[in-house]
Amino acid sequence: MNEADPRRRDAAGNYTPRRDAAGDDTPRLDAAREHPPRSDAARDDTRSPQLLRAVLRLREKLLAGEFQPGVRVAELTLAPLLGVSRTPLRLALGVLEHEGLLRTLPSGGFVVRDFSAADIADAIELRGVLEGTAARLAAERWSAPTALAPMRDAVARMDTLTATEAIDFAGYIVANEAFHTSLQLLAASPMLDRALAQATALPFASPSAFVHAQAEMSAHHRVLVIAQDQHRCILDAIAHREGGRAEALAREHARLARRNLDMALCNRAALEAVPGAALIRPEPPAPKERPHARPA
Repeated sequence: MNEADPRRRDAAGNYTPRRDAAGDDTPRLDAAREHPPRSDAARDDTRSPQLLRAVLRLREKLLAGEFQPGVRVAELTLAPLLGVSRTPLRLALGVLEHEGLLRTLPSGGFVVRDFSAADIADAIELRGVLEGTAARLAAERWSAPTALAPMRDAVARMDTLTATEAIDFAGYIVANEAFHTSLQLLAASPMLDRALAQATALPFASPSAFVHAQAEMSAHHRVLVIAQDQHRCILDAIAHREGGRAEALAREHARLARRNLDMALCNRAALEAVPGAALIRPEPPAPKERPHARPA
């Protein structure tokens, strides 16, 4: 037997476990296998409550305008302000940068982003493309008739809410979110779910972004009635498996948010009701045309 081999043979020539100094015959594992190092994910589990708290609080402060666009966010001041340690704070900054609320500096660190009207319009357009795809897939993929029940329920609730001009906007937002959630569930596409989560991370692009703003607009009831008619038409197209029609209707439905954006930009009270309004870059006034000189 090789002298370097720590194992011993018994009388039959079989290997037996090595007896340690304490007389223990149990086969021993090395320390790395007995106590494997914790993975990054496992270590992050201990910080997840702090990470969630940091993301939620910082997002709330950004959308409330407590940090002006272009301002650098400093870890040293943010950590005590949010009540978290610096490690979960760094992770939270990365999450909000991924959502688009922060921008990474070439030299390191983060600054608060601002958004032009064109940025918001593009985000709304992208959501429309994705929700149009969701509507088409929903029309093609739903199976049991009960699958449409959540969407029918959401449409029925919004029918009741829009039947009067004294609209319960909080109730409408809940029903509207339920409609759009059921649309995603009917599409049954994890890939589409991830794309929509990213597209709607910005508050301006979510389906209910401009509902509160409509309360400040004189035409709010007319706009919500149009939106509700589109909801009914999307449901009808999905129920009849008209994928192309459902896709076109869902894309047009998202464009209604673009119309709401244009109206909100002309109404200061309405704009201030939009989540994250403090991050919207004011458009420079259009240059005034000079009067043409009269010929002598």
